Amino acid sequence: MSLPPSAKRVQHALEEKGYAHLRVVALPASTRTAQEAAEAVGAHVGQIVKSLIFMGTRPYLFLVSGRNRLDLPKAQRAAGETLRRATPEEVRLLTGYAIGGVPPAGHPTPLPTFCDEDLLAYPRVWAAGGTPNALFSLTPGELLALTGARVADLKEA
Repeated sequence: MSLPPSAKRVQHALEEKGYAHLRVVALPASTRTAQEAAEAVGAHVGQIVKSLIFMGTRPYLFLVSGRNRLDLPKAQRAAGETLRRATPEEVRLLTGYAIGGVPPAGHPTPLPTFCDEDLLAYPRVWAAGGTPNALFSLTPGELLALTGARVADLKEA
């Protein structure tokens, strides 16, 4: 399946950052939700990276395991300020992608990033590749290096 333009942008961004070995794949099934993504690639839902944008005095990116819900007070402690969920319009403006396809990197606006510590428990994780049916797989170490994310406890108890 050939890649749509937004997935090609993610692939290009990966290559520019030195991760040409990572391949964005377009799938016939939707990967918009963590559950759909896990089913599409035969992974555990916890291996799916949700890219969530929150706004404070600046925007932030939170990379959360698909099995977890982001705990807003924990996210606010990590960011050091009060946050609110970004609107779909803000997400598209800041990242260049629509909700459901936001990759963890390759955004026009650099975003301070925090990574859910639970993602580190897996040998490989899957992140959105620019569309609601495109993904790419990488190790948690590659995810941290690619995004410059700080690891934090972000999940609701």
